[in-house]
Amino acid sequence: MCGIAGLFNRRSIQPIQEDNLTWMLGALRHRGPDEFGILLDGRIGLGNARLSILDLEGGTQPIANEDESLWIVFNGEIFNHLELRLELESKGHQFRTASDTEVVLHLFEELGSECLKKLNGQFAIAIWDRNIQQLFLARDRFGVRPLFYTQTPGKMMLFASEIKSILSTGRVTAELDPGIIGQIFSFWSPVSSKKVFRGILELPAGHFLLADLNSVRVNAYWQNQFSASTNRAVSPTDEQQLVEEFRALLIDACKIRLRADVPVGAYLSGGLDSSTIASIIRQQTQNELATFSIAFNDPQFDESKYQAAMAAHLRTHHQVLHATHSEIGQVFPEVIWHAETPLMRTSPAPMFLLSKQVRKQGFKVVLTGEGADEFLAGYEIFKETKIRRFWAQQPHSKFRPLLFQRLYPDIARRSGSNPEFFSAFFAEGIQDVKDPFYSHSIRWRNNRRTLRFFNDDLLASEDFKRSGQALPELPVHFKQWEPLAQAQFLEINIFLSQYLLSSQGDRMGMAHSVESRYPFLDHRLVEFCNNLPPQMKIRGLRETWLLKKAAKEWLPDAIIQRPKQPYRAPIHRSFFNPNSPDYVRELLSEERIKSTGLFKQESINQLVKKIDTTNYISETEDMALAGILSTQLIDHLFIKNFQRPDPITKNDKVKICRFNHSI
Repeated sequence: MCGIAGLFNRRSIQPIQEDNLTWMLGALRHRGPDEFGILLDGRIGLGNARLSILDLEGGTQPIANEDESLWIVFNGEIFNHLELRLELESKGHQFRTASDTEVVLHLFEELGSECLKKLNGQFAIAIWDRNIQQLFLARDRFGVRPLFYTQTPGKMMLFASEIKSILSTGRVTAELDPGIIGQIFSFWSPVSSKKVFRGILELPAGHFLLADLNSVRVNAYWQNQFSASTNRAVSPTDEQQLVEEFRALLIDACKIRLRADVPVGAYLSGGLDSSTIASIIRQQTQNELATFSIAFNDPQFDESKYQAAMAAHLRTHHQVLHATHSEIGQVFPEVIWHAETPLMRTSPAPMFLLSKQVRKQGFKVVLTGEGADEFLAGYEIFKETKIRRFWAQQPHSKFRPLLFQRLYPDIARRSGSNPEFFSAFFAEGIQDVKDPFYSHSIRWRNNRRTLRFFNDDLLASEDFKRSGQALPELPVHFKQWEPLAQAQFLEINIFLSQYLLSSQGDRMGMAHSVESRYPFLDHRLVEFCNNLPPQMKIRGLRETWLLKKAAKEWLPDAIIQRPKQPYRAPIHRSFFNPNSPDYVRELLSEERIKSTGLFKQESINQLVKKIDTTNYISETEDMALAGILSTQLIDHLFIKNFQRPDPITKNDKVKICRFNHSI
């Protein structure tokens, strides 16, 4: 794991100077504190901040091929690098290191951009071809590792693993894009490659970029696709075969993700997904497994009972981080500094605290269970959509809406088991089953209620309305997919890639130099799951049915059968409590709100008053509070008061490769 950065002077006015890279790498020090590498070749400068996990001594970057015509800086891991190395050696390629980085370079030399299809990993890649003066950038299939880029009016292209690295050059000034902020309030994430800062783009997951003196081109090499007709009957024999095939793929996905020259731990939430991963790891190694989890004082969010039971079952060395309301509020500014985007949740904050503890215990790598809910239909939104479609067949039925009481028993209790509550909430658009966004329309409609906190002038502006009405781009064959597949695609492309793997995953782990690995996101496993019949994922209203069948011999029944509890963290109680941080009321003050120019002071005052007097607000208001505070922090940290981190210096371990010539 590492951070990468670079500058490409496409107009060729002057060579790239070393200090540009020292500042960019200084801003990425937290991602890779072990050593740094720089390539300077006239119009190109590449940089790497390395977190050494494989080939600790020999994997220093940048790395060149045999004749030094190709140079690479790399962020991530290629889990099948051993198999690829043997393949390349049989074709005559010679290696100087034992690193996966060099494998990527030789594979690119052999296949060009087609090499990406052979990589099983999580990565962001930058390769400079000296012969044709071309820059190649690429990102893994699911966007586990980030990569941002922009271009100045003078045709200077800048790219980096984090936006702060680009800003640290002084060549780009951050400016907020209110339309993208509106998208985040509506969808929780942007729906395109645009980010909250104008002019800065994110290379989409599963894409590569080619830049030369004449053009910049972005192309897809992989897309998340589902079969057009998977709703077939499954016999008991076929079912057992699918279970065995799934189990074999998942075990191998875990095995290759244990490849490292440093100790590997695991996150253990107490849920089905992480418990399955930890159980497989335990089977694959004789060493004691270290597991880590988060506990909350608030029982509404706490899963520590299940975590402790699972740790005891596996006999792991288990460590628990107790995240208090106060701690979540205190670290939230640091969370936003690393996330570089407004957040509608505080869930990344405990992950930030947990990765800090993991690093203190000497671990650089952890395996986690993310991805199972998306690809095996574990979220309530998938069951919710199934009920709504069932209800739509008889929209006047009084009984079909009662299924929502089974799906949301807590809400049913709070509403006094009143069926009219569910009918009123879920009935809107109930018969619009041909709407491609049918599955998420209820959620998005509810989220848009947070837009009332924006000021009236902004809401009335054409630019804001145009951005706010933007919808995700859909694949050509989307309408041919089963309804469950359509819902999964939206959840994966918006929530998983843009939020879960980024703000809650990579950014919080790498803030403390901790790499997360995701067996459920092995592309072989994903493609297998995407071809499954819906009943292998949801059976009635039982979610992740296939995973439960596959994990039955590994896990206690209490874990298999426990009710689904999504990971969340407290919001308003983290900002308004006896130890509330000073920045909260300051950022919500009239002066600061007016300075940012985005929000409506009167609405914010009413929200704060409601918290002060009742200590209770709705879930939508909770999300609005997180969104407003995080946006105010983005404005404070990146717009009004950006302070670039110190550059790397001669006191750091730095490798510089320099070609002395004039452009």
